[in-house]
Amino acid sequence: MKTQITLISTALTLICIATFAQDIHPSEVPSIVVNNFKKEFPRASDIEWELDGNNYKVDFEIGWGTDHETWYDTAGNMLKHEEEIPKSNLPNEVIFKINSDFKDLRIDGSKKITQGTEVTYQVELENLIEEWKVIFSSTGEVLHKIED
Repeated sequence: MKTQITLISTALTLICIATFAQDIHPSEVPSIVVNNFKKEFPRASDIEWELDGNNYKVDFEIGWGTDHETWYDTAGNMLKHEEEIPKSNLPNEVIFKINSDFKDLRIDGSKKITQGTEVTYQVELENLIEEWKVIFSSTGEVLHKIED
């Protein structure tokens, strides 16, 4: 329950902050943040920085269009990383839960979200009538779902 409340609170905070995020030039990003980003993602391309509240958000791609979003604090610590992944990279437990609880829906997109040591998966599920964004734990537990 604490994880769900934390996850929901974090999601709402990011949504509110994202409303006020603004694009910035790479020269406006502290060097510690840029250096840590380059160490972590040396093959990043199509890099775009935003000031997101007091944190720095970077949108980028790796390889042939794999989208990533990462947030850093002013000290250069990575706060969160979101990576688009193919459904074949979802844990078996998540696939099992989708097949049992959402069997009338198909996977339209998925992301792996790492925040500290916690890994969750956001999956967009849809059919002709409905669309859902569902956040799963790595063990397949539904942490949050919202009709899209």
